[in-house]
Amino acid sequence: MNKYIFSILLLLSLFLLTSVSFAVTNTPTPKEEKEGIEKQINDLTEKIASRVAQLKLVEKRGLIGKVTDVSSTQITISDIHNNTRFVDVDELTKFSSPNTKSSFGISDIEKDSTIGILGLYNKESRRIMARFVTVLNHPRYIHGTISSIDEDNFQVAIKTKENDELNIDVGTTTITSSVTSSLKLTKSGFSKLNVGDYIIVVGFEDKKDKNLIIASKIIAFPDLNMSSEESSEETPIPTKTNER
Repeated sequence: MNKYIFSILLLLSLFLLTSVSFAVTNTPTPKEEKEGIEKQINDLTEKIASRVAQLKLVEKRGLIGKVTDVSSTQITISDIHNNTRFVDVDELTKFSSPNTKSSFGISDIEKDSTIGILGLYNKESRRIMARFVTVLNHPRYIHGTISSIDEDNFQVAIKTKENDELNIDVGTTTITSSVTSSLKLTKSGFSKLNVGDYIIVVGFEDKKDKNLIIASKIIAFPDLNMSSEESSEETPIPTKTNER
């Protein structure tokens, strides 16, 4: 009986010693705790330093240029200094065009069109990640003599000084004015335009027809009634007639 009791006590002693040893082994010492905290601080410091370095390489930048090539993820443009620039686009890039009110995306960007870009420029790669891409339309300034009038479509045809034939679309938003012989600018309209009138037009090329100008403003000089040959001169300014 004593032998059994002794054996049981021996086993219990060994179990307790093993448990104490295991607990001591897995409980970190103050030194180990300090080293673990220092490692976490060092890792965090390295991550912050890396992020700061990345931020120093990137800056917001705007860019204007003519499109020379376009793909689903990249636009290549030639800027105002004729330098080739590479522009990256992603799912966050927003596209817009003043010529359309419907959805507009990178597939609608055409070669030779002028675009404005706002995005993040990487100084190391010299590439810009576009956030906003906008098609820019520069107005055209045209002057010439009205050669014909299409009353049904509210358009007039003019011949410019280069003898180019252009169609001018006069819409409801077109501001039409007339200059009298006394140099007064008065409000006018499509119905008051006549064949032979000399006009100055400010407008934009139609997207599909470059010979069609969507007029935003028209200034007519009805008293000049110039011929097409005379319209090849520089834009004349009417002078006040001396009355006797």
